[in-house]
Amino acid sequence: MAVSGLIWLMLMIVPWRPWGTRETLDALSQADDTDLSQVTVLIPARNEASTIETALSSLMHQGKHLSVIVVDDRSTDGTARIAVQVPLPRLRVISGEPMPSGWVGKMWALEQGLRHVQTPLTLCIDADIQLLPGMIAALVEKMEVQRLHMVSAMACLKMVSFWERLLMPAFVYFFKMLYPFRLSNSSCRGVAAAAGGCVLIHTRVLRDIGGYASLRESLIDNCALARRLKSNGHRIWIGLTRSVRSLRSYERLAGIWNMVARTAFLQLRYSSLLLVVTTLVMGVTFWVPVVGLCLPGIGIRMAALGIVGAMMVSYLPVLRFYGRSPAWAMALPGISALFVAMTWTSAIRHWVGSGADWKGRSYGPDTS
Repeated sequence: MAVSGLIWLMLMIVPWRPWGTRETLDALSQADDTDLSQVTVLIPARNEASTIETALSSLMHQGKHLSVIVVDDRSTDGTARIAVQVPLPRLRVISGEPMPSGWVGKMWALEQGLRHVQTPLTLCIDADIQLLPGMIAALVEKMEVQRLHMVSAMACLKMVSFWERLLMPAFVYFFKMLYPFRLSNSSCRGVAAAAGGCVLIHTRVLRDIGGYASLRESLIDNCALARRLKSNGHRIWIGLTRSVRSLRSYERLAGIWNMVARTAFLQLRYSSLLLVVTTLVMGVTFWVPVVGLCLPGIGIRMAALGIVGAMMVSYLPVLRFYGRSPAWAMALPGISALFVAMTWTSAIRHWVGSGADWKGRSYGPDTS
């Protein structure tokens, strides 16, 4: 109980506040006339027929002279056919080439698209991302005002189904605990993170580090890109937003489970020791205080109550940001257990050699 209390004391008082939501960026109002001729939106798309039209249509109200490149990564569901019908004046749809060995599909698609980018800035968004009007202008302004080399905004995930409402805010919460945004946005090179669904970067900087070829085997490409930029002395920024919205739905637990399990063990560098340590830390941090509420002794129960209270308070900023009821904070110990179980699933899949599956492609356990 003492260790758990110490952990929560440190989490609540550290100056970088990993549980806070101060790092935010939302769309600018009245940005329809903004000149975006310096920006090319780059979208890798593989079997995204259900979302590509909405994603592209959201770019029609961002500003003037925006270039858009969609790389159809050998889709079989008519993604390219739908994309070319969207009336964007500077839209180009490229048919992707067969993926060479040693590449991850998204990186290969982006590398092909990057060859056609001729603007100073490249905005990479996923094909299931919808940008509210004025968001690109906000990203560009953020980059120019703070003289940044890369800006990324963490998409607002769908929170419609029960499992989405239960787990998606916590997904963001735990990501921020693992990669504190304030540290990532600072000069500290030990922490670097980006949100892969919406990343604005200087094209020259991206090419200087070797383009997406330098990330060819990265499943967690967003953080790999952030680390590479920071290691080269570049300035990056990541924040939350309500103006970048994910269109992907997870109506069942299995969908979220597989999404997390795809890369969770990779986050631990495929280390069994780190897996055990992480499990123990999560247990001491989130489960021991709950057990303490049931132990005899008024002192232990009062201490446990205080720790559980701190735990719930730390979750409230994320819940408030996404407009969720504070009552969801009571589920945090159980939610943490689910995420640990997803991580163990990821590890077991790695150990049996099944690797990661995404969009009909399998990536072996050696994928970085």
